[in-house]
Amino acid sequence: MIELLLVDDEPYIIDSLNATIPWDALGISEVYAASSGPEALRLLEERPVDILVTDIRMPEMDGLELIERVNERWPNVRCLLLTGYSDFEYAKRAIRLKAFDYILKPVNDEEFMRSVASAVDSLRDEWAEAERVHRMRYRLNADRSVLSGDLIRGLALGRPWPRRQIEERLREYGIPLEAGGMALLMLVTFGRSFAGYDERSLDLIGYAVGNIAEEVFAPAFRIWHGKAPHDGVMLLAAPKGGEAGEAGLPVREKLEPLAREFHRQVRHYLKGDISTIVSPWFVFPDELAVAYRAALAELFRHRGDAGGQILFREEEPHDSAAVATLECLYRPPTLIQLLESRNWQAAADKIGEVFDALERMPATREHLYEAFLSIASAFLYLAHKHGLLLHQIGGPGLDPLLDPPLLLAADKVRAWAFDTLDSLRRQLTESERDIKSRIVRQVREMVMAEPGEITVRSIAERVYLHPVYLSKLFKSETGESLGDYIIRVKMERARWLLQHTNRKIYEITAELGYQNPQYFSKMFKKHFGMTPLEYRER
Repeated sequence: MIELLLVDDEPYIIDSLNATIPWDALGISEVYAASSGPEALRLLEERPVDILVTDIRMPEMDGLELIERVNERWPNVRCLLLTGYSDFEYAKRAIRLKAFDYILKPVNDEEFMRSVASAVDSLRDEWAEAERVHRMRYRLNADRSVLSGDLIRGLALGRPWPRRQIEERLREYGIPLEAGGMALLMLVTFGRSFAGYDERSLDLIGYAVGNIAEEVFAPAFRIWHGKAPHDGVMLLAAPKGGEAGEAGLPVREKLEPLAREFHRQVRHYLKGDISTIVSPWFVFPDELAVAYRAALAELFRHRGDAGGQILFREEEPHDSAAVATLECLYRPPTLIQLLESRNWQAAADKIGEVFDALERMPATREHLYEAFLSIASAFLYLAHKHGLLLHQIGGPGLDPLLDPPLLLAADKVRAWAFDTLDSLRRQLTESERDIKSRIVRQVREMVMAEPGEITVRSIAERVYLHPVYLSKLFKSETGESLGDYIIRVKMERARWLLQHTNRKIYEITAELGYQNPQYFSKMFKKHFGMTPLEYRER
């Protein structure tokens, strides 16, 4: 849908072009006419013109001045000059003004059509590139934070990624740390003043805390921040400049003044206290998981709240006789992740791996409790997510809690875990269709309630599904892509607002989440065969 404006003070020129040029074949949907530069500018204010064809010699304002005005206000409009004068000075000015083409009168139809077709191709190429860049930036901006957060949490939990893969991801995500370099960890937890916030608000506060840290520590450190696996915020700091001696300084001497300023700014801007546990220097990323576990243990010793303090761990000796840990229980992919993806065999393998580890290690009763509570939590989460109580799915339910001696025998807990997993699998497989229908209904309600704010990604976050999977599910259930459905609802909302309110078009554009009124106008015309202004005036 490309629109063209002809400007010439001689009406017969415009009439001739209108009569002889097959505009539809060139991809032109609308052709407007103006007899002067000022009239052309008024039309440009009102209509989404894409191509301007103007004579040079006109009263009031010549074509070159018109092009200059158009370039200032509508730089993406393609301008073609139409003149009876083969004057070198005109040609030079046209080139300087970046005119798309220069056509001599009398107009040869084939030459004119070639020029217009080239302008149309140029516009389409530009729009395609702009759309590609827009989608790429949207994906990068939306995904980079998520991917970076997944990476920092995976490294903190000791996920065994190949070194080369870690280095590639650090570069790809723009993370300012180098594999093999020295770094330290600051584990930041929120104080009681943040206790009333919901999870989404705490995520936003955590992001703000990370940004404050980047600014405060910038003189001496490169900072990478992300949500910690067990709540709070992780700050990884590497010394700036890469000097070998930088990381040799005691942590307290180098970092304490900046850490105190960091706490002060968080208190000032976010109106709450934080606690920070600072690790010794370690080799990144090889020793990050060890540093994180040690910081977490320090936090647990303070019952989850260090009271607004800055705690330095650099003088603490390494505890080589530490109690064994069930790392396989928490190594990604976790049991919850496997259950959410319906990877039943992998979930069974994960449970088997945990109990095999319990048999090999010097396990205590606490380790068995740890395994049971973690597995039970995963089962409860999956059942509740699908609107079920665990006892409703059949099987043993939470029998080990009702019969504590069961928790004294690993083989009995293993049998309970596999029986419950099998019951979950059968129940959820049978109710899969009902779940999909409920999700589609939720999605439609969200889109109808707030069409201007909603996106596929925001819906996916609210229904706890990956955007790609949600889109496939919606298409398979309705026959319409989720993106097309959102646009259709927006266009219907726009039509209603145009018909029943006096809101300006740019206000409707903003309400529906579009930033470019011209793009909104084109989308509206694509759906209803007329521009928003034409629809309102009809």
